[in-house]
Amino acid sequence: MSKQIKITLPDGSVREYEKGTTGLQIAASISEGLARNVLAAKVNGQVWDATRPIQEDSTLQLLTWNDGEGKNTFWHSSAHLMAEALEELYPGTKFGIGPPIETGFYYDVDFGDHKLEGEELEKIEQKMIELAKQKSEYIRKEVSKADALAYFQEKGDEYKLDLLEGLEDGSITFYEQGNFTDLCRGPHIPNTGFIKAVKLTNIAGAYWRGDEKRKMLTRIYGVTFPKAQELKDYLTLLEEAKKRDHRKIGRELELFTFSEKVGMGLPLWLPKGTLLRERLISFMKKAQDKSGYQQVTTPHIGSKVLYETSGHYEKYGKDSFQPITTPHEGEAFLLKPMNCPHHCEIYKHKPRSYKDLPIRYAEFGTVYRYEQSGELHGLTRVRGFTQDDAHIFCRPDQVKEEFIKVIDLVLYVFKALGFQDYTAQISLRDPENKQKYIGTDEAWEKAEAAIIEAAAEKGLETVTELGEAAFYGPKLDFMVKDALGRKWQLGTIQVDYQLPERFQLEYIGSDNQKHRPVMIHRAPFGSLERFVAVLIEHCAGDFPLWLAPEQINILPISEKYIGYAEELKGILEDAGITGNIDNRDEKIGRKIRDAEVKKVPFMLIVGEKEQEERKISIRKRGEGDLGSFSIEDFIKYFQGIISESLNKEE
Repeated sequence: MSKQIKITLPDGSVREYEKGTTGLQIAASISEGLARNVLAAKVNGQVWDATRPIQEDSTLQLLTWNDGEGKNTFWHSSAHLMAEALEELYPGTKFGIGPPIETGFYYDVDFGDHKLEGEELEKIEQKMIELAKQKSEYIRKEVSKADALAYFQEKGDEYKLDLLEGLEDGSITFYEQGNFTDLCRGPHIPNTGFIKAVKLTNIAGAYWRGDEKRKMLTRIYGVTFPKAQELKDYLTLLEEAKKRDHRKIGRELELFTFSEKVGMGLPLWLPKGTLLRERLISFMKKAQDKSGYQQVTTPHIGSKVLYETSGHYEKYGKDSFQPITTPHEGEAFLLKPMNCPHHCEIYKHKPRSYKDLPIRYAEFGTVYRYEQSGELHGLTRVRGFTQDDAHIFCRPDQVKEEFIKVIDLVLYVFKALGFQDYTAQISLRDPENKQKYIGTDEAWEKAEAAIIEAAAEKGLETVTELGEAAFYGPKLDFMVKDALGRKWQLGTIQVDYQLPERFQLEYIGSDNQKHRPVMIHRAPFGSLERFVAVLIEHCAGDFPLWLAPEQINILPISEKYIGYAEELKGILEDAGITGNIDNRDEKIGRKIRDAEVKKVPFMLIVGEKEQEERKISIRKRGEGDLGSFSIEDFIKYFQGIISESLNKEE
């Protein structure tokens, strides 16, 4: 009689099955419809193949296309399917890595002397569909290191041999489907037949292991779906995303530009973009002033010793620009890669008492990090960016209260800018790999508890990710969905017991003894550059009125009324309303259309009647004619809209 095992399902119910039963068989025992949709199984918190036997009492979640981990498994399996197609079409192809990504997958490939052209992607897609229809099973095999090395030596694939070097015997698995075998941890979907629709989206270059000194491989990006209609919907979304691309809109609205002479990844903010930046900075400073922050300013460079003290140089030295040396022997500086060490030194400049805490320092500090040229992308990945950085130095008993106040500030920012769909990711250290982090277990446990409690008290929708903490402490990252449903990480709050220790920061407690403060790092925008990019794509350049760099266009019907238009512009500027006069010799209809294209919120039309009565005819973008206003009434109306949008959530 075979041994029975107990399987606990997500609803808490417990069922008994024979030892060695698979997740797929359990799905079939519940419902044939469920079994047809199961892509993978989560066994005791780990994602497995749905066809892998379960040998002991376990918790089980059956993963479908509706689960993020189900999609990941589907896309990982699709990368293997693409590799099989490539091997059939281009014999001798060698493979690097092929992971799932947020939407879809990629595979890094070495085609030898062949240069893959864009028009070849359709042929690869067709081959993938042909192979998918064969419904080949994904078969997992445990392989010894010696056998694995022998297999890829015979195949002549140096990339897989390189990967094998870092793997221990007993932990190596192969996956086979059809005529393709790959070194892979898995998991995978039951068979290729689940893959019904394929689109290969892009070809890029990628250095092997991200090392510029190693060979450039061809990275092929793709996405697949279990239904053809879902691919059609996705491609429609992709077209909308192209229209909203912040690089395109930024160019059209004259917000920012780049120059090869200035350097890759170093944005140049044009007048309108600078106005947008300044409005965001002013908005944040006003909110920070209300919350008791003090503005500080630090240099764009810092001594190498500063970052060695903080631990950043050891962890991130390779991602920094090379040290700047001086004529003084042994003296070296770095372009500032982060602001926190500077703020520690500001805290340290005089003795502190427990009565002084919390101290909140804020700075819009520009920092510089070396990103590989292939990784640069518009404003979302740059080499120089400005962080809305702040560091709070507080007593241990103040941590949770301060953390909650920062959460309130982040949520205020999101609401004022129209980000309504977000989750908070609690990023903790990996308990299985503690050597990646600095500091004591006790400090980490306190910091993690403070974050978890604060998020619970605010009623945030949260997910917890192990291994995603910063090296010096846990954090709360806000994952925001934009208008197209894409996720962006915006806003982060981190608790840090380590930098105060490294910089020997102190305060005198009520017991007249020296104590270490706790440090909270926070940046609701993250970086201005990335935040502006996400905001542009979220609102398609149609900014909230208070933020729009060009809030009005004054449109004189003819040159006779330019004088009144200029007087009007001056009055409105004094009231904080910015814009331009369109004094071109064009018909008023053309001027209105052009202002609409430029996404200007208000068009102010002035002619003979308006000049005589000292009034303005108002058109609002998207709403049309609002009628005639006195100058004073328009100012009140305009300021009322801004006041409502900025103050209703405070």
